[in-house]
Amino acid sequence: MAFATLGCKVNQSETEAMKDLFQERGYQVVDFGDSADVYVINTCTVTHLADRKSRQLVRRASRRSPAALIAVVGCWAQTAPAAVEELPEVDVIVGTRDRGRIVDYVEEAASGKQRVNRVQKLDAAINFEELPLDYSTRTRAYLKIQDGCDQFCTYCIIPYARGPVRSRVPERVRAAAESLVTSGYKEIVLTGIHLGLYGRDLEPGTRLLTVLRLLEDLPGLERVRLSSLDPAEVTPEILDHLASSERTCHHLHIPLQSGSDAVLKRMGRPYTAGEYLDLVRAVRDRLPRAGITTDIIVGFPGETEAEFQETLTVVREAGFSRLHVFTYSPRQGTPAAEYPNQVKPQVKEERSHRLISLGKELAMVFHASYLEQELMVLVEEEREGGKLAGYSDNYIRVRFNGPDELMNHVLPVRVLAATSDYVEGEVAKTSPPLITA
Repeated sequence: MAFATLGCKVNQSETEAMKDLFQERGYQVVDFGDSADVYVINTCTVTHLADRKSRQLVRRASRRSPAALIAVVGCWAQTAPAAVEELPEVDVIVGTRDRGRIVDYVEEAASGKQRVNRVQKLDAAINFEELPLDYSTRTRAYLKIQDGCDQFCTYCIIPYARGPVRSRVPERVRAAAESLVTSGYKEIVLTGIHLGLYGRDLEPGTRLLTVLRLLEDLPGLERVRLSSLDPAEVTPEILDHLASSERTCHHLHIPLQSGSDAVLKRMGRPYTAGEYLDLVRAVRDRLPRAGITTDIIVGFPGETEAEFQETLTVVREAGFSRLHVFTYSPRQGTPAAEYPNQVKPQVKEERSHRLISLGKELAMVFHASYLEQELMVLVEEEREGGKLAGYSDNYIRVRFNGPDELMNHVLPVRVLAATSDYVEGEVAKTSPPLITA
C-alpha cells in the first residue's frame, strides 16, 4: 500500500500515524509512485490548488494500479465529501475524524466491493482523537497536542475542516513525549491546528505553558519546539519560559498575514500591524537570538498597491528570519470568497515574487549575523557530498562535514559562510566527545 500527503505538518503527522495502523495489521508500505493494492491520500483544502492536487493524485493512483482500492481522507474530504463522491475511482471517504479506524474502513470496502463513506459532522461534542505517535524521522518527532480552530478568519476554511478546539490532556502529552524520547528522539515539535488555543476546552482549563513546564524535566529530551502561535498567544509568560528554559527552542513562528491594518481588519485578524511590531520588539528584548518566522497572504480581496507596500514595510522592520508566502485563494463557504475587488492573478503573482525576494534578503541578513559564531545543531540527515545537516535551536539550517556518528547528536557548529537558505560551517573545536550507548 502507498500514501500521499498534502498540506501542513499536522497532516504529515497524521499520515505517519495511519501508516503505523496499517503496518500493525501486516500491510507493507511502498512509495506512492509504485504499484500498490491500496492508496491512501491525505488531503488539504487550504487552496483551490490543494483540491486540484488531491484529484490529480486520485487519478494518478488509478492509472498506475486500476484495480487498487483508493481512500481519500482529511480536510478536503471533510469539507467537500460530495465532490469526492463524484470521483468514481474513490472507494473510501474519511474526513478529519475516525482516522483511527481507517484500516477497518479499507477492509470493509475491499470485502463488500462498495464505497464506504465515514465523514462525520464536527461539533462541540467531539473529543481529541488519539492516533499513534509520529516516528517519521530519526531525530525529530512531531507531537500533535491540539486540533480544531474557532477563530474563523474570513479567508480560512480550516475551522470547517477541523471543527472546534480539542486538546490532548497534559498527562497524555507527557506520556507520549516519554515514549518518543525512549525511542531515541532528541527534539519534539508540539503541533496543532491552532496550537495557542491548547487547553481551553479541557476541564479543568489549562494552557500551553502547562505542557512546556511538564516537558522541561523529561530525561533525555534535548529540545522542545513550538510550531506556530498567533500574536496574542505569545504572552509575557511564554517569553519568560523561553528565556529561562534549557530546552524550549528560541524560535517562534508568528503568522502576520498582512502588514496593512485595513487588510487585517477585512481578514478578521484581531491585531494591528503596530501591535505586531510591538510584539516582535518584545521577543527580541527577551530573546535576542530568536528566529522569528511568519506567514503572509498576498493578494487578499481589495488589497491595493499601497496596502501591499505597508506589508513590505512591516516585514522589513520586523526582520523575519524566514517568510512563508501564500497567494490568496478564494474558498467557497468563507466570507472573503464573496468580497468585491478580487485581485487579478497576475498582480498576486507579481507581489508574491517581490515578497519572496524580500524574504530571501532578510534571511541572508539573519544568517550572516552568525558568521564566525557557534550554533548548537541537532544533526538530522546526510546530504549529497558527505554533508551533514540540521537545525539550530533558532531554526537556521546548518550544513557541515562530519562522520555518520554525529547523527542524532546536538553539537556546536562554527558558521563559516551564509546563504539565504542555510549556513555552512564546521564542527567547533569546543565540541565535547560523543557519548554513545
